[in-house]
Order: sequence, then structure tokens, then C-alpha cells
Amino acid sequence: MLAFRSVLYLIGILITIFAVAMLIPLGVELFVFKSDGWEEFAIGAFIAGSFGPLLALSNYTPEKIELRVREAFLLTTFSWVATSLFAALPIYWSSLELNFVDAWFESVSALTTTGSTVIPYLDNAPKGILLWRCLLQWLGGTGIILMALTILPILRIGGMQLFRSEFSDRSEKILPRVSQISSAIVSVYLLFSILCFICLKTAGMGYFDAICHTMATVSTGGLSTHNLSIGYYDSFCIELITIIFMIIGGTTYILYIKLWQGNFKAIYRDSQLRVFLCTIFFAAMAIGLWNYFHTEANIAQTFRESAFTTVSIMTSTGFTTSDYSKWASFPLFILFILSLVGGCTGSTSGGLKVFRLQVLVAVAHVHLKQLRRQHSVYIPTYQNQKISETVATSVLTFVTLYFLVAIAIVMLLTLFNLDIMNAFSAAVAALSNTGPGITELLGPSGTHAPLPIPCKLILMVGMILGRLEILTVFVLFMPSFWRT
Repeated sequence: MLAFRSVLYLIGILITIFAVAMLIPLGVELFVFKSDGWEEFAIGAFIAGSFGPLLALSNYTPEKIELRVREAFLLTTFSWVATSLFAALPIYWSSLELNFVDAWFESVSALTTTGSTVIPYLDNAPKGILLWRCLLQWLGGTGIILMALTILPILRIGGMQLFRSEFSDRSEKILPRVSQISSAIVSVYLLFSILCFICLKTAGMGYFDAICHTMATVSTGGLSTHNLSIGYYDSFCIELITIIFMIIGGTTYILYIKLWQGNFKAIYRDSQLRVFLCTIFFAAMAIGLWNYFHTEANIAQTFRESAFTTVSIMTSTGFTTSDYSKWASFPLFILFILSLVGGCTGSTSGGLKVFRLQVLVAVAHVHLKQLRRQHSVYIPTYQNQKISETVATSVLTFVTLYFLVAIAIVMLLTLFNLDIMNAFSAAVAALSNTGPGITELLGPSGTHAPLPIPCKLILMVGMILGRLEILTVFVLFMPSFWRT
């Protein structure tokens, strides 16, 4: 039987944590900017701070909580939905005058580190709301890593396969317990956040913008405090710092623990990281060369914009320095493919992930060789380790469901008169947690505000499905899941 009380207890704890987090933008509005914007956070903190503890206390049991697989799936899905609902309250009551669906869309986008927005004039938005969006991204980024540690290894779809699967180096033991790994990764996350803030502040950002963009960069969320995003600063130094930390955010966090332990060989031995960096390099070069030979732009500016956009899209961050929706079809196609691929597993990035595509390529290569020599035996490998049939099947299932869900989202969006290009762009951007699409309506210079409310609800579902790696949610719809 499902331990619903344990799940509800933990959800209550999470809601309480978010209530406490609301005190941060409340204090900033009240004591730093001295505006009336603190009131919506006070109300939101009161409601969440009342409901959360009541939910936790009413479901408290003196026995030790031990989540089984089914409870873990249930908790993961409903915690993200519940926290995003309460996180939307300050946005809904703010001076932005958004309807609740728009406010919820904004909180889901931030918490899933997608980076889409319905706020048309960010430069005039309340500072507390801007800070709250970035704080949600930062919390969401941490949650993604912790989820990868606990849920995704059970699914065996490459969430953190690098330390809990057939592909781990069995001669090394990173840390003895998952809880220690969790603490280590969160510590690394905090360290990168501090370093990113120091770098951005030194490069010329103000304290407020540096804090907000640090949280948006390290979490690969991409929600900015300005309509022009990073392009607002027109600073090569700021762009370079952002590129570095976006790549850091898009890389498997377990590698940083290995580095901390002195295992420097882990970096160049990691096949996924090599493919990730090579893809960024060659994609940036291809886009840069195309734009240079087909536009009148300066070569330095062209490659600067191409490199930044490539990293931003592949890491599913969504920061922009130029309106790439006005680029030609070839570079837009590359960006579209990069948004599908995404970053590394065990990172804060979205998308299919490089690891899964490597597994698919290895399995396909072996299958083709098997067709040529049917009596021979070929075994797919990843980093000199055998890819088990279970992992291969799980990865194939994930990729298949990914595209089926994307097609379903596109079909639903077109029911509400959204044209096919915008529908594809919005679906992939939501499911890959990239944020901006490749069309003019939903690209860097646009927002999701013009979309009908049903379209926003559909995209919110897409964001959560993409963030929770699809299978985590889909397993709840299996009748066997609910049987005792």
C-alpha cells in the first residue's frame, strides 16, 4: 500500500521551505528598495507558511520515513506541482496584474529552469519578483540534481549513470552513501554560485543583477532581469563568464566531485563531456561561418554571438545576446537540433542529454554490424563498459516517449490556432526546458504572453514532463503502480 502520509508530510516540508524562501525577496523589497512590493510576498509566505506546516503536522508519524520506489515517484511529481502553485502566489498578487495561469506559468518556467516568460517589460518589473524568479530557478536547479540522484537511477535512463550503473568505474568509489554525494554536489553548486557572482560583479554588473544572473546561469535557467537578457550589458567579459558557467551547469556534476578528490583524469576520460564540448565547438563554428559569409557583420561580433547562442541553447539556459530568430534557416536548424540534444546527464540542463544519444548510436552501430554478419556477436559499449539490455531499452523508451510527447504537444497547440512552426518551437523549447524558441513570436525578442491560456497550460505540462524526465510522470498512469 502506498504511504500517502509520508508523501504528504514531505510535500508539506517543501512548501514550508518555499514559504521561508519568500522572506528573501520580501526583505529586499522592504529594506533595500523600500517599495510596497513586499506585501505580496508577506501574503504568499503567510499562506504557504500556514498550509505547509499544517500538511506536515497532520501527516506526521513517529516512525522513520523510508520512501520506496512508488512513493519516490509520487513525491517527485506532486512536489513540483505543489511548490510551483504556491510559488505563483506572490507573482499573481504583484503589480504586474497577471491572471493566475500566467503567474503559475511564470513560476513553473522558473522552477523547471525553462526560462520562458509572460512578462513583457522586465526592466520595469518589481525587483522582488525578478529576484523571486531567479531564486526559483536556483532552487529548481538544486532539485534537479537531487532528483537525478534518487529517482533517475531507478529508471535507468541515464540520470546519474556515471556513478550508479554498469558504466561506472568499479575501481573507484566516489562516496559511500547517496546522502554524502547529495551533500557534496550541493556544496559544489553553492561554490559555483559564489564564484559566478564574484566574476559577474567584478566584470561590471551591479549587486542585484549579479545575484539574479548568477542564480539563472548556474541553474541554466536563463530568466534575466532585462528584456535584452545578457545583451543588455554589451560586455564581452560578462558574456565570456556566462559562457563558462553555462558550460559548467551543463556538465555532469559528479565530475566535479572527482576533481575535488584529485581525480583529474576523470575530465578527459569522460566520453560524454568530450562529445558535449566538441558539439558546442563545431556547432558554434558552423553557425559563425555561415553568418559571417551571409551577413555584413563584423567577424569578431559574428563569432561572439554565435558562440554565446550555441552554448546558451545547448545547455538549455536561454540567455540571449542577439535576436537569433532573424538568422537564416541553416543556423536556426542547428540551434533547433542543439535544443533537442541538451547537456550532460546529472546536470541542470534539459533535452535528451548527450549520454542517451551516445547509447543509441552505440546500439544502432552494433545492430548494423549484426545485420552485415548475422552469425557474429557484437556487444554495445560505453566507455569500455557493456551497455546492458535494460539500459538500452530504457533509453530507447525515453527517447521514443520524448518525441511522442513533443508531437502530442504540437497537435494540442495547433488545436488553438497556433501555426505549425510556432507550435514546434514552443513544444521543443518547453520539453527541453530551453525557454525561448526559434520563431519571432516565441524567440528572444518575444514572450509567451500572447498565447491563449490553454496553450500556456499545455506548455506548463510540457515543462514539468521535460524536467522530470517524462518516465517519472508516466509511470503514475500505469494501473500496476496503484495496485497494492
